[in-house]
Amino acid sequence: MTPQHPTPAATVDQAFRERVAAEPDTPFVKCGTGWLTFAELDERSDRLAAGLAALGVRRGTMVATILPNRIETVEILLAVAKLRAVQVPLNYWLKGEFLEYQLDDCGASVLITDGPGHAAARDPLAATGIRHTVTVDDPEPGLVAYTDLLGERRTFEPGAEPGDLLSIMYTSGTTAAAKGCMLSNGYYVSVGRAYGMRRWCLPGDRMYTGFPMFHTSGQMVAFMTALVNGASISIAPQFHASSFIADAVADGATTLVGVGVMGNLLLAQPTGPADGAHPFRLAVWVPMGEAEQRRFQERFATPVMSEGYGQTECVPITVSAPDGPRARGTSGMISPLLEVAIVDDGDNPVPLGRPGEIVVRPKVPNAMYSGYWRKPDATQAAWSNLWHHTGDFGRMDADGFVTFVDRKKDVLRRRGENVSALALENVIRGHPAVADVAVSPVPGPFGDDDIKASIVLADGADLDPAEFFEFVRGKVAYFAVPRYVDIRDSLPVNALSRVMKHLLREEGVTDTMWDLEAQGLVATKGENP
Repeated sequence: MTPQHPTPAATVDQAFRERVAAEPDTPFVKCGTGWLTFAELDERSDRLAAGLAALGVRRGTMVATILPNRIETVEILLAVAKLRAVQVPLNYWLKGEFLEYQLDDCGASVLITDGPGHAAARDPLAATGIRHTVTVDDPEPGLVAYTDLLGERRTFEPGAEPGDLLSIMYTSGTTAAAKGCMLSNGYYVSVGRAYGMRRWCLPGDRMYTGFPMFHTSGQMVAFMTALVNGASISIAPQFHASSFIADAVADGATTLVGVGVMGNLLLAQPTGPADGAHPFRLAVWVPMGEAEQRRFQERFATPVMSEGYGQTECVPITVSAPDGPRARGTSGMISPLLEVAIVDDGDNPVPLGRPGEIVVRPKVPNAMYSGYWRKPDATQAAWSNLWHHTGDFGRMDADGFVTFVDRKKDVLRRRGENVSALALENVIRGHPAVADVAVSPVPGPFGDDDIKASIVLADGADLDPAEFFEFVRGKVAYFAVPRYVDIRDSLPVNALSRVMKHLLREEGVTDTMWDLEAQGLVATKGENP
């Protein structure tokens, strides 16, 4: 029987137990395999929790994962919640020093990964505190098989508190040292509640999403929203624009959920007579332009919701209701669980309509992150004057709609991923032919950023496009490889020798720049991390 109201649970474990008790035989989640009912998922996560406990996982133990979208990611989340341990889902495409830093910084003692993930982590592991590496693929010597952890079932007494730490998720910033956001049990539940309160998810809905499960988007915006609002969820192992709609129809989806780039890629597919034959209750694409929203709605006979905004530290910051007041060109209404203000550099409120930094604070406990892991100074700086400073510029109108304007921090958004400009610049500066570099965004074809690297060569040096591409591709994730390379004599700087990136953004792309993609030099998601 489907619950008629969102669960009042305050922790992930409690929310899951309530669904298990109410509807044990209801199919709840699918990811690359068949559907698992609540009872089946409860049993598998109990067995996994027992196996992890045998490896020494206890309350507060860090369990890191390097996994693509697989059903194991759901089992791990629930098993860790039952043990009152802490999961650290790392970006599957991380490499080298960035992966080593996060594995070491989080303090994990157990790593769960697959073959490609272990290949990427093999060398960095020696510098970390990882004592046990578990593989979901065929085991290699010295590794623990995931299936071996699924032994005899043990049950675990509920005991987690809403404020207990459940996850650390790393977010890109303006430095190479990414910050780990501490996310509590209560925050996970609050995210689902907020989306349910604005009816992005209704009891009985079945979500279909291409969100990655190592992101806040997959674990909180999608999975937790389904869990606490009486819905079920199918998670695509990978996003494929050519089959996404058909796969959603086959799984009985009522709601599509993803980033705007995904929706735009669906619009770029060839039209067909079946496009509007299977309308969904709602398609959520954030962000998506007004014209694209209307095109999607007309083509697929499905209402589109795009008025939402958030970040790992606090999501959703804004979220409008599909059947409530709407302004499609904005980021929506303020979340019912938050206060939001637009301020200047002195934290003074700016007049309505004028851009300023978006700052937020909770109306209820556990409505946002709990600070940055092992970075009290960064936490204190972000929380100055009792507001969390998002680092994003926005404006608010007289009707209460907030519009995201630009990123104050030097972070690009490409292929649904955050890219730290400074971190990428540091990698490129490691090339012997590069004297200086500045990374800046240029508009991409599907609504997010493409990356331009403006490079000053060392005296007498030369640079080959293919060699440069291979150099960068070997050191960063696929989504961080620049598309455009701008070889120039100097970078535009101000009186303090700071690069004026706004000028590079305004220049955009010119005919004199290399377009690596046009030369067939493309980093793809299918490459091993």
